[in-house]
Amino acid sequence: MQYDQILDEMEIKAEPFSLCELHGECSLGLGRLSGATLHYILAGNGECNLRDHANIPLSKGTMLLVPAHMSHSLLSFGHAETPLPECHPAALKLAHHISRSATKDANQNLLALCGHITIGLRGATGLVDLIRKPVLVNINQGSAMDTTLSALLQELAAPKLGSRAIIRALLLQSMLHLFRDRLIADDPALTWMDAIADQALWDSLKAMLNDPSQPHSVETLAEVSGMSRSAFAKRFSDAYGDGPMKFLRQLRMNKAAELLENTEHPVKVIAAKTGFQSRSAFTRTFESHHGCAPRSFRIEHKKRATKGPF
Repeated sequence: MQYDQILDEMEIKAEPFSLCELHGECSLGLGRLSGATLHYILAGNGECNLRDHANIPLSKGTMLLVPAHMSHSLLSFGHAETPLPECHPAALKLAHHISRSATKDANQNLLALCGHITIGLRGATGLVDLIRKPVLVNINQGSAMDTTLSALLQELAAPKLGSRAIIRALLLQSMLHLFRDRLIADDPALTWMDAIADQALWDSLKAMLNDPSQPHSVETLAEVSGMSRSAFAKRFSDAYGDGPMKFLRQLRMNKAAELLENTEHPVKVIAAKTGFQSRSAFTRTFESHHGCAPRSFRIEHKKRATKGPF
């Protein structure tokens, strides 16, 4: 498949869920959000602090896609910037999160629209789990994306009938711009799309994406792709950047985190649903990947949920 065909057939859903407003010099912790998160900076200056990654500068027109379960926070520098003339997130059924500094001018805001992103392709779900590095683009004034940003600002400032649907469509348009821009720039954050473009690898990828709990092995995946074990392992690693078993482990850990957050299943049941035969092996792998035990992860999520999405 060519990249143009991939973008045309991708089923991208961009669901806006929050408007974050940081007054003055302050920060807003976002924790580990389930699923990939798009942050669209509408006003102000600051940065995004991410676990195990360099801080990313933010300014008006920045679009940042953060991978699933990557702990991060938004920081406002408090630089003067014209905010929205008026904001009515409740009218759009968006959560409104405000972080204030006690010593800074409240008119110096960092304003960000945040959305959940899901991606499917040709019957496969969970393509968003392929994203392992933050994807970033800065919008040039007068560009097509700048026009999209202006339309978003208008809908947020003066919401009316259909505004939420229009914002969702504009976020989708922005995502397509983001992928196109980064593919043209050969951004290493999108190297995973090489594996999608390779039809033989796509067959094995789809098998793992659709059911990571199955006892996949390099041998069975190589058979799905019609290759020898060694040829498949090398081709997968060259295209994706990691071996197939490391990729499968990542999928399983993302699925486990989702089940811990959204169900009351015992840890033993979640271990079985993510392809582990023993709870102890699952716990060791989960701790290595997420930095805490499954039970602690669930408790942390419940505490965060009582305070809102962040």
